[in-house]
Amino acid sequence: MPVETEALVDHIVELIRRSSCGLPDDVKEAIARAAEDEEAGSRAQNALRLVLRNVAEAEQGSTPTCQDTGTLIFHVEYGPEHRQRPLRGAIEAACREATAKQYLRPNAVDPVTGKNSGNNIGDGAPFIDFVERDEPGLHIALLQKGGGCENVSGQYSLPNGPLGAGRDLEGVRRVVLDAVHKAQGKGCAPGILGIGLGGDRMSSHLEAKMQLYRRLDDVNPDPDMAALEARLLREGNELGIGPMGFGGKTTLLGVKIGRRHRVPASYFVSIAYMCWASRRAALHIDADGVASHN
Repeated sequence: MPVETEALVDHIVELIRRSSCGLPDDVKEAIARAAEDEEAGSRAQNALRLVLRNVAEAEQGSTPTCQDTGTLIFHVEYGPEHRQRPLRGAIEAACREATAKQYLRPNAVDPVTGKNSGNNIGDGAPFIDFVERDEPGLHIALLQKGGGCENVSGQYSLPNGPLGAGRDLEGVRRVVLDAVHKAQGKGCAPGILGIGLGGDRMSSHLEAKMQLYRRLDDVNPDPDMAALEARLLREGNELGIGPMGFGGKTTLLGVKIGRRHRVPASYFVSIAYMCWASRRAALHIDADGVASHN
């Protein structure tokens, strides 16, 4: 049976607190390894160590890891005992409460009037991707994507003449590395890339962002995609942009690729650039209403 609305709101507020006020263990571990790999005493190493100190203090005080708490992107998989409208209402109520508790900065701004709603609720905000499933229970994943890293995200259409990029994986490789080079340190490197191949302009971007829910240490089940992910991570780090653009060995922490079928006339490659503050968390509620967080 579905969990009571008040309890569900409380669970989602805790989901937001965990996401906003810390980082997943796999991301913290990747940053710590990167700090050890950088030259001792370098600006790159100091930047990464300051990041880790910032994260530890944020987690201890339940304060936002970054002052820009980002666009809230919810991915909701729900069983037959749930309906979308009550779930949306619970998520919006939780966003209001989390904003009041200062886990979130007010980030919903009307593009015409420039007015901030003050509670992270507005037209299309937060973004909620609903997926119906046969299995009972509820899974809510949250991704918080900051404005700086969103600004350096991008989309390419293949073929791309200036880059010599054709409609193949070599062409994908060329445009992705071009996006990383253009971003420099403006996306708060080291970054994590979610890449969407195919689809149309909208679904390609969505596929790219869905990749950012993946753990850094997972392996793509598609051998071709796994090989390309590893190559792009290696070659992206060889660009020498480094943490915050200071130079160094760590420009990227991870690369994750997904794909969607496309029409013959179009071949889009979308790059969702995520900053080091890769804030994601998930809430699971089983068929008996028992909740767990990860």
